[in-house]
Amino acid sequence: MNNDQMMKDILLSAKTVASVGLSSNRMKESYGIVEYLKGQGYRIIPVNPTAAEILGEKAYPDLESVPEEIDVVQVFRRPEDVPPVVDSAIKVGAKVVWMQEGIVNEEAAAKARAAGLQVVMDACMRATHRRLIGEKPIRL
Repeated sequence: MNNDQMMKDILLSAKTVASVGLSSNRMKESYGIVEYLKGQGYRIIPVNPTAAEILGEKAYPDLESVPEEIDVVQVFRRPEDVPPVVDSAIKVGAKVVWMQEGIVNEEAAAKARAAGLQVVMDACMRATHRRLIGEKPIRL
């Protein structure tokens, strides 16, 4: 069960968000969500084996290839594809696994929690940020 205070704390403390399954297609929902988060000041790391760069950021084929610390692993994958993402998130020492709206995998969530990670399921990070923090004006 998602908890507003926990999600707010995550959004306020997180600096680096690795987005697994982020599409390089501007028309896809994941692109718009991550573009918003980048505009709100988060360091975005695209994780997509088929892309070299997304949103002006170098893309990595998997979490293990990311050379910096990851606060939140944001998941844009089908529920059945979540367990290996959680395994990688644990391996790289991420603090949070955030499954986007429509993505629920209780087994993977339990494994992440058992390893000490916080878990959010079935919640859009952009919508949650707007609701709990509020959109900052984007400076050009």
